[in-house]
Amino acid sequence: MSEGAARSVRAGRRTVRVHRPDKVLFPGTSGNAQEYTKGDLVDYHRAVARYMLPHLRGRPLMLDRRPDGIDGPAFMQKNTPDGYPEWITRAKLRKEGGTVVHTVCDDTGTLLYLVDQASITLHRWLSRTDSPDHPDRLVFDLDPSGDDFATVRETARLLGELLAELKLPSALMTTGSRGLHVVVPLHGRHSFDEVRDFARETAGTLAEAHPDRLTTAARKKDRGDRLYPDVQRNAYAQTAVAPYTVRALPGAPVATPLTWDQLDDPGLTARRWTVADALEQARTDPWAGLLRRGRALGPARRRLRELRGSR
Repeated sequence: MSEGAARSVRAGRRTVRVHRPDKVLFPGTSGNAQEYTKGDLVDYHRAVARYMLPHLRGRPLMLDRRPDGIDGPAFMQKNTPDGYPEWITRAKLRKEGGTVVHTVCDDTGTLLYLVDQASITLHRWLSRTDSPDHPDRLVFDLDPSGDDFATVRETARLLGELLAELKLPSALMTTGSRGLHVVVPLHGRHSFDEVRDFARETAGTLAEAHPDRLTTAARKKDRGDRLYPDVQRNAYAQTAVAPYTVRALPGAPVATPLTWDQLDDPGLTARRWTVADALEQARTDPWAGLLRRGRALGPARRRLRELRGSR
């Protein structure tokens, strides 16, 4: 079956050539998951770019590429291939034993080019290329031990309340896979070690207050049914899924920002939004500029230790 001729798509100052736009990347399923083609993903990313790009600009990326669709082989791409257009931004950064040249998505043209390369999910660094050792985001990754999303919702609520007590703004996002991310904006001058240590202390405080539901046990066999608030993404060269990126799962679920009030929606799941309706959610501006309010962790760390001492 023909997958259609190449299609030219205008993206700002660029025109991106989309090859095989009718190629099915997300097959429909008997469970009523929608079928999506590469062309569908191009249309989604073109529409959502204005909301997605602020979370991508200036950040190194790791790409989950699926050239034969989500049922075919997958590979994670860090290094930018030689054949990428010169106008795509690159960042040469250190890694153990050498360097790697990451792709950086600064504009809609780059975003659509990556989709044409069958980059389904974009994973971004928590720091920027101009200061790679100093994150301006802190992420708590909340995944259920099984399929109990209610525990994820409850943990997110408890964590949000604790962060508010520490006077730290925080934002909530579905991962599009199994859980939620709670994101804290930082001023970008702390080291990764400082940020991760604070995140561990915060997660430990929460687990000590709710030992029947939460744990900081590193080994899965020691956790039982308790949820593990994961802070390991807060490290150099580690990544987290970008807001509004698509996950390589049936139905094309999308990692989607939401408001804290939406956490009370009984229909909320990690895959609540898909390519079909994530744009509608993006237009509501659920984070409303919150991530521009980057904070230092010193005052929060002192409040946390005072809180621990009072218990």
